[in-house]
Amino acid sequence: MEAVIVFPAIDLKAGQVVRLAEGDMTRATVYGDDPAAQAALFAQAGADWLHVVDLDGAFAGESINGVAVAAIVDRFAGRIQLGGGIRNRASVERWIELGVTRVVIGTAALEDPDFVRETAAAHPGRVVVAVDARDGFVATKGWADVSTVPVAELGRRFEDAGVAALLFTDVGRDGLLKGCNVEATVALAAEVPIPVIASGGVAGIEDIHALVGQPGIEGVITGRALYDGRLDLAEALRVAA
Repeated sequence: MEAVIVFPAIDLKAGQVVRLAEGDMTRATVYGDDPAAQAALFAQAGADWLHVVDLDGAFAGESINGVAVAAIVDRFAGRIQLGGGIRNRASVERWIELGVTRVVIGTAALEDPDFVRETAAAHPGRVVVAVDARDGFVATKGWADVSTVPVAELGRRFEDAGVAALLFTDVGRDGLLKGCNVEATVALAAEVPIPVIASGGVAGIEDIHALVGQPGIEGVITGRALYDGRLDLAEALRVAA
């Protein structure tokens, strides 16, 4: 049975660590004002990967929390996956030069697929395509807009592009502790020959158990469950391994 990567999440809004409910910026819970210290805590618990999102950047279309991201890179000894407002090559190059391992491209994957292909070719294994879904269709611009493109169709567009993974988020569950949408995540992994990372709604250790051993699942992102104490990161890492 292959190991699953557990990605503890740090979502940034105005330099603070927050979690949103269903991607709604007006429904943010603040969990701290020192993102770098939070990253260090995750490292101490054994995390080798970290998932960071510049929420302000996702809406603005450009980096807003760059200072906080740089501080996280300085404090976290493992690998960092970063998303939020990355929509041009200059942004990608800047983050990779700073020390980010992977960049997550969402809105631009739908609006400018050539950008994704060119970036993945220039940086093999370092581009993740975010497939954010509301009712099975791709959501963009910080999940504020919903397209008419089914999630599997977006994934198939990059089958031969050399992207590292698809990051699948069920927006309707994100930050609500309803449990990960394992069925939809596994279905996407079955339809597209690219590893899939599950995200959205992880409520506890049962979600980790449900994803381990599923074909095509590379990892799982968890945020609120960790911050609320419903999921112990060290235990999640043990189960996932």
